[in-house]
Amino acid sequence: MNSPTWLQTKAPQISLILITVIWGGSFLTVKYGLNYSTPVMLVGLRFAAAALAVSLLSLKYLKGFNAYEVFAGFCIGAAIALGYGTQTIGLQSISSSESAFLTALYVPLVPIFMWLCFKSRPHIMTWLGVCFAFAGLVFLTGNGFGTIQLSFGQLITILGSIAIAFEIILISYFASKVNLRRVTVLQLAFASLLCFIIAPLNGETHLPSFEWPLLAVLFALGCASAVIQLVMNWAQRMVEPSQAAIIYAGEPVWAALIGRIAGERLPALALLGGCMVVLGVIISEWRPKFLKKRRMHSSQE
Repeated sequence: MNSPTWLQTKAPQISLILITVIWGGSFLTVKYGLNYSTPVMLVGLRFAAAALAVSLLSLKYLKGFNAYEVFAGFCIGAAIALGYGTQTIGLQSISSSESAFLTALYVPLVPIFMWLCFKSRPHIMTWLGVCFAFAGLVFLTGNGFGTIQLSFGQLITILGSIAIAFEIILISYFASKVNLRRVTVLQLAFASLLCFIIAPLNGETHLPSFEWPLLAVLFALGCASAVIQLVMNWAQRMVEPSQAAIIYAGEPVWAALIGRIAGERLPALALLGGCMVVLGVIISEWRPKFLKKRRMHSSQE
């Protein structure tokens, strides 16, 4: 029996890297879509397309929905609607590169919120990563440590990253108790529905008029969201969460690279801040061996 090749053994990691490229490119795609639609309506249509795409890929699983799965789908969908809705509103006034770096703050925020909600004490590296991410945030938003002032676009994007952090926590909480395929469809459908319900609160009372570029954007975003979700569910069964989080830290880097190719230019200080945010994300998930040995030694004593 032939042993698996290097490519076969690394397929989950390579798949996650590829979806971070797709994920990074989606920021610029959404920003382009805002030329043809208001923000919350665009998110509602985006996740309606994603729900349809995942449904078509999961037809054999879409039987036997129960009340708990509907509840789980609603909770996760509400976090998605809030996270991506605010992120897309923010994209009206900040670049796709800046939005991606600010959104990446959700990674070090997850263990902090886990601590607040479930008393799960964060690792010391998490706190160190949060410090780096905060310092990066200060530089990224163009401020000094003396006066930290956020524009509306920056502030609402950070609020979106908080909502996305809760999305990750809710997915982890419900994952072992539900059918993931069914809940994925439900969460996307609820995210879409909730966006259409709250859109009037943002002054969006009409669906965008039909235009082919908008249809192309929705098709691309719907397929991307479906592929990202399905690949994450498959690959993270074989990739450790810490390794996956480090791979995901590359997403804002890809967004910045794609944005630069498209003509976006962040100031040097903002780029430094973005790099510090990514470094904070990596540090927050890094567990050095000497710290593990020290912890084991302490527990034995």
